[in-house]
Amino acid sequence: MTDGSEQTAPAVWIDALRFSWGRRAGFALSVPELCIAQRESVLLLGASGSGKSTLLSLICGIVTAQAGTVAIAGTDIATLSAGTRDRFRAEQIGVIFQQFNLLPYGSVADNILLPLRFAPQRRARTGDVRVEARRLCDALGLPPGLLDRPAGRLSVGQQQRVAAARALIGRPPLIVADEPTSALDAATQDSFLRVLFEQTQAAGSALMMVSHDERLAARFDRVLRLEDIAQTKRSAA
Repeated sequence: MTDGSEQTAPAVWIDALRFSWGRRAGFALSVPELCIAQRESVLLLGASGSGKSTLLSLICGIVTAQAGTVAIAGTDIATLSAGTRDRFRAEQIGVIFQQFNLLPYGSVADNILLPLRFAPQRRARTGDVRVEARRLCDALGLPPGLLDRPAGRLSVGQQQRVAAARALIGRPPLIVADEPTSALDAATQDSFLRVLFEQTQAAGSALMMVSHDERLAARFDRVLRLEDIAQTKRSAA
């Protein structure tokens, strides 16, 4: 990106990306081009082990590519130092992990508000943080009075909703979700996706979700298959 404008830049822009876990790991990924517009919802389909999570890690700046560009809201994250990249991720990206990654002994409120400790701009957009955490819990179908309960005492479905609220709070421009419905039954999955879309759209965020479940495709603005946008290479260790 050359103009750097957060107002007009895509939520995600990738150009000539090349990444390898190293010769011992024997896996390499290249993405010639990928663009996700602001407020767009995109489903990335691919088989288990195909490189979907690696691509998400590159988009989030958890790992950095050997070549090419990954720009989030107009900022090439490879140009940032490690510490600055971590702070940028906290401000710009809400992440829903496959295993949720909640603090089991922390309260629901502690878990939802955790990103705001590292993202002052998100915190400034939030207003009264307890009120906003309660609103998100209500919107995501969590029972009243849950904010002070330890996250480790919740059901799987409730933990998933807490993870979604943590990603959504402060309205980050991009929500990234890594197989967030894989542990849910069909009815719970449908309910979760409905409220996730409602809250993502209300926040004005782009959504990128990875999955192997093609039944989800009709819900999204656009569906991409990893094999169509990327090349992967595996070699013997």
